[in-house]
Amino acid sequence: MRIRPAVAVAFLTATLSASMLPAIAHAAAGSAADDTTFSNVVVNGGKDIVLAPTTRKTVTITWTAHDPEGVAASWAYPWHGPNTDDADGVFPLYPPAGTCAVSPADRTTSTCKVSFAVDAARDFDHNGLAGAWNVLAGAQDNTDEWTEIDAAGTANFKRYAKVTVNASPEPVKKGRTITVTGKLTRANWESGTYTGYQGRPVQLQFRKKGSSVYTTLKTVTSGVGGALKTTTKAKTDGYFRFVFTGTPTTGPSTAAGDFVDVR
Repeated sequence: MRIRPAVAVAFLTATLSASMLPAIAHAAAGSAADDTTFSNVVVNGGKDIVLAPTTRKTVTITWTAHDPEGVAASWAYPWHGPNTDDADGVFPLYPPAGTCAVSPADRTTSTCKVSFAVDAARDFDHNGLAGAWNVLAGAQDNTDEWTEIDAAGTANFKRYAKVTVNASPEPVKKGRTITVTGKLTRANWESGTYTGYQGRPVQLQFRKKGSSVYTTLKTVTSGVGGALKTTTKAKTDGYFRFVFTGTPTTGPSTAAGDFVDVR
């Protein structure tokens, strides 16, 4: 599926030479060749893009464009929704064309890169945008024909999560019960705050004093408001922490260890 003509012309007009514009307008009207292929589409170095309510960061997309006629220009951007015509998220609104370098060994192949700024408070106004996005990739060859692939790659935009922990009493006698409490919250892009994340599995882990390795003791489920509470027996000095491994819409989080002195 092709990009909406108005969007295509808007961002390409700002980045390509005037000699290319007639061909772009012609392509936007429905004439395009499908002989460009795209590969190695990687967003953010292959890592999830995890956003707190006020996160600002730069996101980079890299890809390879191949065309028998050579590549004159190429572009890529993430979008979210059922299709590009009905997308509820296009980022950025007017994507810049990528900077491409022609391979010295193969003049038909170009490696491309584009970077743009992400501002969660400005760009992500509802929580439904969390999860998998598609990446559209397009290119114009040296005969002024252009191709676009709606799903040339994927990107994951996720809500930032926080988890806390408190183990008590401390100090505690060996063999007594330790109560471990905490809270799991995640970014709410709509309110610009953090809200409780209920019904999610969270691991309780323990690290013995003098060791660098944590061991999972049990898994608990977050309750109302993201509340966490469980108990364990005091055996030796060490650190307790909660670990949330994340979901398709929310990033992982690990609490700093809370030390308990066992006597």
